[in-house]
This record gives sequence, C-alpha cells and structure tokens, in this order.
Amino acid sequence: MKREDMADLTALVVVAEEQNFTRAATKLGLSQSALSQIIRRLEERLGVRLLARTTRSVAPTEAGQRLVDRIGPMLRDIDQGLSSLSEFRDRPAGSLRVTTVEHAAKTILCPALARLLPDYPDIKVEIVIDYGLADVVADRFDAGVRLGEHVAKDMIAVRISPEIPMAIVGAPAYFARFAEPRDPQDLVDHSCINLRLPTSDTLNAWRLLQQGREIRVKVGGQLVFNTIDLILDATLAGLGLAYLPLDQVEEPIAHGRLRRVLDRWTPPLPAYHLYYPNRRHTSPAFKLLVDALRYRAPKQETRERAAETPAD
Repeated sequence: MKREDMADLTALVVVAEEQNFTRAATKLGLSQSALSQIIRRLEERLGVRLLARTTRSVAPTEAGQRLVDRIGPMLRDIDQGLSSLSEFRDRPAGSLRVTTVEHAAKTILCPALARLLPDYPDIKVEIVIDYGLADVVADRFDAGVRLGEHVAKDMIAVRISPEIPMAIVGAPAYFARFAEPRDPQDLVDHSCINLRLPTSDTLNAWRLLQQGREIRVKVGGQLVFNTIDLILDATLAGLGLAYLPLDQVEEPIAHGRLRRVLDRWTPPLPAYHLYYPNRRHTSPAFKLLVDALRYRAPKQETRERAAETPAD
C-alpha cells in the first residue's frame, strides 16, 4: 500500500465517523476543500462512490460503509500501536539487557537495581554473566560492564565503580602444608587456582608489582574455574592460593578462615565502566539505569583529587 493510500483511507474513516466535512477537516488539520479533494481522488481511484453528500450531512454509501467497517479497526490498531511507543519515550518502561562480569554484577549492578526497580515496576532488566569481551551491538545488549581498559574506543563509557582492590589469599589448611610466599617469584612453588577467560580461552593473569611496575603473571595449579564463587570455595577448602577482589574475601580474612599474602605487591584493578554504542534514542529506562550506576566519588576522595590538581 502506498503512503498516500493510507492517508486517503484515514481521511475517509474520519469523515464517516464525524459525518461532517467541517469537523473531519478540523480533526485532520486540513482545509475542507483539501479534504473534499482527497475523498474525490479516492473515489476516482477505486471507481466507486464512497460517500453520499447532501447540503446538511454526509454519510457512507453501502460500499463506503463496507470499506470503513473493514479498515476502521485496522487503522485504530495502528494508531494505538504508534501511541503506545510514547510510553518508551516519556515513561520509564521496557526491557534492558546488560552483559557483565560476575563481580560487577554482585557488587555494583545488583545493589543499584535493588534501589531502582521497586520504584519503576515497568522496567525489566536481564543480566548476563560473561567474562568475554561481548559485542553489545552484535549480541543485542543495551550495554555492557567491563574494566575501563577493556572498553572499545568507539563506545561511550561511564565509570560505575572505584578502583578494585585485589588480594592473594590462602586458607590456614593450605599454609599448614606450604610456606607463605614472600615475593611474587615464590608463586612458582605454589598451587594457584585460576580463572578461565572464555573469549581468549586463556587463564586470567595475576596483576602484580615488580620494582614499582605492573606486570602480568601467569601462575599454575591443579584447579581452573570460570566463576569467582567456585574459586573462593576451593580456596576456603585449602586447595590453593587465589587472586580475588578484596571485598569478596574481607569477611573470611577477618574471621581467620583466609590469610592474605603479597599485599604490597598486589595493585588494584581499574574501575568498572558501563559501555554502550551511542547517546541517541536512549529510553527513559536506560537513562535511569545509567544514572543509578554512575560512580560518584566520596567527598574525601574528591577533596584529595582537587588537592593534587595543579591550579591553572
């Protein structure tokens, strides 16, 4: 169907409903003469009279009424469908898909969603855990969460966390069998529990400091997992050393179930960032999610940064 056919049929339905050219023209935002020409053109194209006109009223002919009865409901459905899209423009609603790593989901995303979602029941969020570097466009995600250094340059990136302190830990049962490592070189004599990275099919290298410079160290051991929860469980069971976010092991360290080693050789990881393709056509729901996740530095950190920034 041509665009002008749709417009002409819409005009016919409005005239039939109003039974008055003046009111119909006002509703359509047309002049009465323009509306009359549209109806005349439609009748000529179809080869049948659609409206019976008198000096006082206008009403569909039998053919016109049959046509209005068929197309009227369809046009109303189209109009309602278009109107419903305004909900996505004006009201926070809709579904969002986010790809993220496990630690960011637990410590950043889930707490933020716990604050956001109760106030917006029409927003639905799907979180997909993946240590690979997902292509959010190709994989149909609205956004992704990764360390800032891993975000592609053509993506918009919003910082959502502070730097991530890391820790190398082992259980007392493990250290009953092996001496604590005193420097990074000692790790070659230890059983280390590794994290598998699916995109590169490699093991996650441990980031350590050597003479003030960060290096990536590949360690060996008997166990490899693809989730940090299982790595933590195995570490608590005394099966090896683990390299984990400090916030995941603070409690067992405080209770003596784990012991931290090589802390002065263990730098923090870069902050997490939310990344997505562009700023255009972002829905109210997505804007709310971005705002809920955006990192706001504590006042003390902000003051320290300001003190370090030289004056212009």
